[in-house]
Amino acid sequence: MAQIRISPLVPLQPLLPLFHRLNREHFGGALTLEGQPLSSVRWSDGRMSRTAGYYKRGPGVGNGRGSEIVLSRPLLEPLPQEAIESTLCHEMIHAWVDLILQRRESHGPLFRARMATINAAQDRFQVSVRHRYPVPARPPRWCAVCPSCGSRYPYRRRITNAACRRCCDLHHGGRWHASCLLQFEAWT
Repeated sequence: MAQIRISPLVPLQPLLPLFHRLNREHFGGALTLEGQPLSSVRWSDGRMSRTAGYYKRGPGVGNGRGSEIVLSRPLLEPLPQEAIESTLCHEMIHAWVDLILQRRESHGPLFRARMATINAAQDRFQVSVRHRYPVPARPPRWCAVCPSCGSRYPYRRRITNAACRRCCDLHHGGRWHASCLLQFEAWT
């Protein structure tokens, strides 16, 4: 797979014109009704930092439309245009399978067939099941300390009843034991 180059930050483009172009080119206009998208399409508010985009459906979603496509501003802003197009098209396939074909599937055969058709029809970008965009690593928030051996392990969240594997293996035949229960401290 080609490496993704991070470009200097440029202002994010409005998504609606891109949505309409992709809808015409790859979905035969099926994702609009009387010129309006069937799903709300928007950039995230800046907090979405672990996934490039998502499609969601349900009551009260998408300003009353019942579904929405949201793209991650923090992840996609520094990437080239192809990453935005690929992500939006990926989420549009989810909307197409759900709203047009009226099927509930994640990345099943209907999704993969449409993805293959889109990828074969053009070479500006490639739609994939999983994006491989650079996601900034989050530092650990907690340090787990074994009271028996003093080993320290980084954790992003506190976990109840977690025990030191090494001490459980050495002293208790590989079975969980309360004497090996990890104690959590704030990461410094």
